This record gives sequence, structure tokens and C-alpha cells, in this order.
Amino acid sequence: MAQDLMVLRQQDLVSNPTTRLPVCLCLDVSYSMSGNPIRELHKGVEYFFEAIKSDEIARYSVELSIVVFQSNATTILDFANIDRQRVPSLTADGMTSMGEGVNLALDILEQRKEEYSNKGVDYYQPWMVLMTDGYPTDDTSSAISRVNQLGNNKKLTLFPVAIGDDADINVLKDFSTMKQNAVLKVTSAEYFKSFFEWLSQSVAIVSQSVPGEKMTTPNPTEYNIEIEL
Repeated sequence: MAQDLMVLRQQDLVSNPTTRLPVCLCLDVSYSMSGNPIRELHKGVEYFFEAIKSDEIARYSVELSIVVFQSNATTILDFANIDRQRVPSLTADGMTSMGEGVNLALDILEQRKEEYSNKGVDYYQPWMVLMTDGYPTDDTSSAISRVNQLGNNKKLTLFPVAIGDDADINVLKDFSTMKQNAVLKVTSAEYFKSFFEWLSQSVAIVSQSVPGEKMTTPNPTEYNIEIEL
């Protein structure tokens, strides 16, 4: 099955040579996300995928993957043609292995960039969206170091997103590649859809640009998203 997916991934790059924007959602699905938060998060992710599919440019340019972390990290959706993708169900349980989650997300983004290069496909530098409602329960130093190095070299954009008031803002600032190490904050699960609406608008803008061109994304505060500095 994994081999079949790899063949399809390679075929996608041959049949559709459009400049790609790889986006990885790195999501906290630890026990504290149980109940309404995990349900609303799933709805928000589904909305995001549908928004990309409905955009005639973004659907051929934006490539999506999902990494989730609890007691360990798992890739639950790998890069592929979006028409073949279905958003998996999300289950909340366990601890908050944030460092492992970010490292795994970085690994699959780097792998996809290599595949682009091998097939001669141009790409925008990757985006990662890190969403959590708590504090990491593992070591994050390696992941933070990797993110900072990539960010400083303009090889990665990472949007850290705090869910509610109990997220570790300081560690999210360490991960941030935004100006002033800003952190985006979604105050409640009811605003997940608004966040993913902002994200879909942002990636759509980038997908219509020239790689390396400086782009202005929509103001997050217009989508019920707070900014922590």
C-alpha cells in the first residue's frame, strides 16, 4: 500500500507540473482535546480541504498533509492529489509529544521537497501549522532548532496556533517564524472554522504568486484570531 502511494505521488508530479506549496498541519490530539474541541477541529480541517478543492488555482498547487501528536506522533495523511484525499477522523488521547510531532512534520516536508526537485517541479517553501492547547510533554529543543534554522534561511513558514488559554505561549514563540515571533490564538473551538478560512485564503494568495515574491496574507484578526506578541 505504501509503495502504491509512492508511485501515485510520483505520477502526480509528472501529470501536474504546477508550482507546489506543501502545507503540513501538525495537530495536538492529546487527551485535553477530547469532546467538542476535537470535533470542531475535525470540522475545521474538513472545511480547509474543501476550500482548497474549490479554488481552481490552489487545488493544483497546494499539497496537504496531516501529522498528529499525542503520546507519539503519526502521519495520518500524506501528500497526494487532493482529489484522492479524505480527512481522517481525529481521536483525542494520551500526552502531548509536540517535539516529536514537529520533527516528523519537518521530515515529511523535506522528503516532499526532494521529490519536487527530483521531478523538476518548482515549489514555494513549505508551510507548517502547529496547533496545540497545552504544554509539551517531551523535549522540543531539537525541533525548535530545526525550525529556527529553516526559518532564518527562509526555507519554512511556521504558524504556531494556541488553542484557548492553557497553551504554552512561550514554547510556541520559540517555534514561530512570524514577525516578532508572534503566536496566533484561537480562543475557543467555535473559531476553528474561522481560522481555517483565514488559512485557506492565505494559501490561495501564495499559490497565485511567483516563488520568492513577498506576499501579504489577510489580517488574522479579521477572522476572530488573536495575535500574541
